[in-house]
Amino acid sequence: MEFELQTITEKTIREKTVNLKEALELYDLGKSKPFLLMAYASEVRDYFKGKNISLCSIVNAKSGLCPENCKFCAQSAHYVTRAEVYPLMTKENILERAKEAKESGVGMFSIVTSGTRIEGEDEWKEIEEAIVGMVALGIKPCASIGMLDSERAKRLKDVGLFRYHHNLETARSNFDNICSTHDYDDDIETVKNAKNAGLSVCSGGIIGLGETMEQRIEMAYTLKELDVDSVPINILNPIDGTPMSSAEPLSPLEILITIALYRFILPDKDIKLCGGKEKNLRQLLPFAIEAGCNSLMTGNYLTTLGRNAAKDIEMIIDLGYTVDMKNQIKP
Repeated sequence: MEFELQTITEKTIREKTVNLKEALELYDLGKSKPFLLMAYASEVRDYFKGKNISLCSIVNAKSGLCPENCKFCAQSAHYVTRAEVYPLMTKENILERAKEAKESGVGMFSIVTSGTRIEGEDEWKEIEEAIVGMVALGIKPCASIGMLDSERAKRLKDVGLFRYHHNLETARSNFDNICSTHDYDDDIETVKNAKNAGLSVCSGGIIGLGETMEQRIEMAYTLKELDVDSVPINILNPIDGTPMSSAEPLSPLEILITIALYRFILPDKDIKLCGGKEKNLRQLLPFAIEAGCNSLMTGNYLTTLGRNAAKDIEMIIDLGYTVDMKNQIKP
């Protein structure tokens, strides 16, 4: 088994990928020897990304009343949850949160809004001015503000946006089980528009939505084809009031195997562990880095609590890694 893993690892480093057959073989190997798989995934991460772990955080800048019916989402207007509802924050409030993030050691900060897309010019102006302000603060700006056409993507690039985030959420073959208010290709188009505008792109999804491991692998290859720069892996945190409130949790080892497989399939991309990591990985949270992650979302999430950056930085250092500060820029 170790010989097989070593052989596939060497091929991954040489060719920057594994094929589908090899990915499924890695999954089979990982089920019986998960920590061995993780060790080799860590080798791949070290080769392409070194020992630096980057941190990002977000602000829920506009919350609730989303017209989409994604079955996992607390902010969907289709479900009754305890999620807060409020309009877009002012740029001053967004920048205050960005400043706090930078001071805590975070290198990238994202403005996140509910809804299919930003419609009003007043909201666009507030967001664009917040992006300009984040650049002046010295933190790399990211935005996750829904569907994006090519013109808006270029506009964001022109005002200084570094990265655009837009998740596919799950594999194409599972998407209709999760959302029926827009098409999978709408999300693909937004990712392509952001890429074509010269923005760095962050796109991934949520695991634990009833998908199989084969479907997670399917999504990984879609992301590879799109050539995204950063792949966030969220783990479902079931919310009361949503159709997925009673979903069975994934085991920590299954989550770690998934991370390792993503590292092999997307060896030179940032693999970012995001929402649900604390609740679902519990005492095995540090092993996510050993499984191949090179990035963490820290702080609170959209509608659930995370943990502060100090604890994540402590974990990174305790594991023998360093916090990557390259995303912070000179104001």
